[in-house]
Amino acid sequence: ASQQVSAMGDMGTTNHSEVTDFILVGFRVHPELHILLFLLFLFVYAMILLGNIGIMVIIMKEPRLNTPMYFFLGNLSFIDLFYSSVIAPKAMINFWSESKSISFAGCVTQLFLFALFIVTEGFLLAAMAYDRFIAICNPLLYSVQMSTRFCVQLVAGSYFCGCISSVLQASMTFTLSFCASWTIDHFYCDDRPLQRLSCSTIFIHKLVSYCLSGIIILPTIIVIIVSYLYIVSTVVKIPSTEGRQKAFSTCSSHLGVVSVLYGAGSFMYLTPDTYPELSKVASLCYTLLTPMLNPLIYSVRNKDVKEALRKILRENIFLFISV
Repeated sequence: ASQQVSAMGDMGTTNHSEVTDFILVGFRVHPELHILLFLLFLFVYAMILLGNIGIMVIIMKEPRLNTPMYFFLGNLSFIDLFYSSVIAPKAMINFWSESKSISFAGCVTQLFLFALFIVTEGFLLAAMAYDRFIAICNPLLYSVQMSTRFCVQLVAGSYFCGCISSVLQASMTFTLSFCASWTIDHFYCDDRPLQRLSCSTIFIHKLVSYCLSGIIILPTIIVIIVSYLYIVSTVVKIPSTEGRQKAFSTCSSHLGVVSVLYGAGSFMYLTPDTYPELSKVASLCYTLLTPMLNPLIYSVRNKDVKEALRKILRENIFLFISV
């Protein structure tokens, strides 16, 4: 398979308009390990499906969770579910495929959707930080400031920013000329591996990409940091230990999710191009590990979610026994 990939990857000179298929190299491991990797991907993806669908069902079925915080959490689970689904199924198929190919249109779609959902998640996490800031620092105005209409606008704005970013990212990437090879040294279509295939001058492309990343990442990080600075300054003034613990517990889950996503993303994009295998491992952290951990973080650390889950399980068990 690796020989076939190499052969197909060196099929002469072409540009992007002539490419019909790319080859996804995936992980450069012994073929015997493909079964192990397939089972690992399958387990993680099954956990992603179970966890995120479970969170969405719990939020929809439990009236007590009809609050802005859980509205944002439901959208977070939706995003995690779909951007992992953009990556995992194709990666698992390629463990068994001889050609490991992905069509040009499929590659464009994969890059576009992944960029859409990952950027949307960043803005959504900033909205969740602002929600916690209002809940803790201005609790009397919470219901007014975090109205249903405003929450919907925040989520819609997150998707809008994600869409604009993904359109720019995909259009910049796929107007490059690919004349060195058709082989993408990655397990999905990502911007950096595609840049390595280009024979175009990519200085402007990289400059625009860095500027775009700064426009996306900087505001969200500032909102999150400033929100938590205000939260911490408010919480430390609470006289009772129980009150401080309760306030911090409402934020710890969100901080855990932010740390996992931004930590994994930073590790991925700070990894030098000279270590592509390390870059792939880093990519696994935020393409599959983060969507798997988010439901666990929120279910384990959140009393309301655990109680709602127990209630739904009791009701279903009672219905099953009565039938």
